[in-house]
Amino acid sequence: MAKNSSFQKITIFATELFTRHQKTEIYRNTMAEPLEVKELDQVVVRFSGDSGDGMQLAGNIFSTISASVGNGISTFPDYPADIRAPQGSLTGVSGYQVHIGTGRVYTPGDRCDVLVAMNAAALKTQYKFTKPQATIIIDTDAFGPADLKKAQFDSDDYLLEMGIDPDRVVACPMTKMVKDCVAPLGIDNKMALKSRNMFALGIVCWLFNRDLELVFSFLRNKFAKKPQVAEMNIRVVQAGYDYGSNTHASVPATYRIESTNKQPGRYMDITGNKATAYGLMAAAEKAGLQLFLGSYPITPATDILHELSKHKSMGVITVQCEDEISGCASAVGAAFAGALAATSTSGPGICLKSEAINLAVIDELPLVVIDVQRGGPSTGLPTKSEQTDLLQALYGRNGESPMPVIAATSPTDCFDAAYMACKMALEHLTPVVLLTDAFIANGSAAWRLPKMSELPEIHPHYATAEQKYKYTPYKRDPKTNVRYWAIPGQEGFQHILGGLEKDGETGAISTEPENHDHMVLLRYDKVQKIEVPDLEVEGDKDDAELLIVGFGSTYGHLFSAMQELRKKGHKVALAQFKYINPLPRNTKDVLLKYNKVVVAEQNLGQFRAYLRIRVYGFTPEKFNQVKGQPFVVSELVSAFEKILHSPKQ
Repeated sequence: MAKNSSFQKITIFATELFTRHQKTEIYRNTMAEPLEVKELDQVVVRFSGDSGDGMQLAGNIFSTISASVGNGISTFPDYPADIRAPQGSLTGVSGYQVHIGTGRVYTPGDRCDVLVAMNAAALKTQYKFTKPQATIIIDTDAFGPADLKKAQFDSDDYLLEMGIDPDRVVACPMTKMVKDCVAPLGIDNKMALKSRNMFALGIVCWLFNRDLELVFSFLRNKFAKKPQVAEMNIRVVQAGYDYGSNTHASVPATYRIESTNKQPGRYMDITGNKATAYGLMAAAEKAGLQLFLGSYPITPATDILHELSKHKSMGVITVQCEDEISGCASAVGAAFAGALAATSTSGPGICLKSEAINLAVIDELPLVVIDVQRGGPSTGLPTKSEQTDLLQALYGRNGESPMPVIAATSPTDCFDAAYMACKMALEHLTPVVLLTDAFIANGSAAWRLPKMSELPEIHPHYATAEQKYKYTPYKRDPKTNVRYWAIPGQEGFQHILGGLEKDGETGAISTEPENHDHMVLLRYDKVQKIEVPDLEVEGDKDDAELLIVGFGSTYGHLFSAMQELRKKGHKVALAQFKYINPLPRNTKDVLLKYNKVVVAEQNLGQFRAYLRIRVYGFTPEKFNQVKGQPFVVSELVSAFEKILHSPKQ
């Protein structure tokens, strides 16, 4: 990657949003009766509809404009697992939940304050995610007899059947109003109806005093090559906003959520997958290397490949291979050739890549392996989220094949985790596994764009000039056990690597028992000598009655549960692991300090088992769920209270 290329180029759109922001006009229509404007600390909005109704786009726009004005956000896209379920069916409903707040937001929220239900099936399946007094926005044109039958309602009075108070429902004939709105543009009905989601977005923007200029800017940017489509969507958003303003949309007040304690800088709404891609690019630029990604499309990791393929101007090379092992093998070749190499996949792909990953282990090449975990086993739940690949990442290869493992804790932390994975790989000449999952990969949060000067230095462990004509591939730094990296083509550094065991002195093929034992221990010790930050304890770290332990993406939910318990008067602390292998040096001291410890994870106890292997005498309680959905904070609080009140086993 060119030294003077700027990582900040990728932030142009975020900068435009930031600079265009102006104070919202609360009363845009002076003919309407003024409403009370209430200040809120936080709110949760859930957009839901058929897979073709554009709920992900509507939710993404709402989260983007909220992040650009300084709100904290956390999002949760909830896709159906079907490739394309029948329209209007219960299994085909797609949801997108957005939690916005005045300060940092840790989770997408257990339940929503506002539910947008674009059809009968959406109302039927998504109502369970609402709070008791939630406002519900529906398209009445999508609640006809046929729609109700598909959604398995027993009567035409669907609100009564579900026990919903009609006073909480904003019932709007969106389909008809959208057709009327775009009629002057001469657009056919099929195309026009694709913008129904924008009408619903307009109502939500009115309800929460969002500046429509930010929405219009987003749409003009997204549809820059299709100006008529942009104009259509802009008209429809404005129509939805005006509908809310002119009718007051059956609600007693509109709401404003201000920003507080915001660190100065430029912000954007970023998904975990995009943050991962940016972290890789930033690390390549910092190290002065070209970035290579060898990959094969797989849900939910494909967006990393898509994003990196957009940045050829920054020297990024992406190769979409014919299968998983070739994607990884091409990355191993790129690492041998001197590039910052990465490969991205999900759990099934990790299985298929394992042989090529092991080649990088024995050759001690820098490679970043990104595993965006999803529901399994087999094809399982490809659009849902779990933490079930942990032991596979640690041990899922033949032979003794130690690899560092890092688990990102949030969508924005995917940037930092990817950057540190690259730094670790290049400075310690080892493949590194980066664990994310569908929840944080597809979810998003408000991200402050870093400056390159703020990021840690990266110093690849190159062979030295003194080694010229004396170089052997497994000569090591005696302090770290890291071998020296020679790039093919360098005069005086000719060498051979391969899958057979090598002599630690000469680099020649060796089957000697003592040498193999020596090399296995060297590879293990090299990983264990990597310095990682100490484990931090939050909350009542000095006198906690209960220590909550988790890893990776569950951080927001576990932190929120800890805070709820502390509000109730309990002494509770949280230790969230980001570095899994090697573990932080103070792990044993932290885990054995507290009388009661619970390990909470979205699997059947893999991290708990790993900690018990590593920390002698550690016997924690456990909380395990494997639902394909994020934790629910209220359920965590209830479970942890039972542990607090129970006698120590």
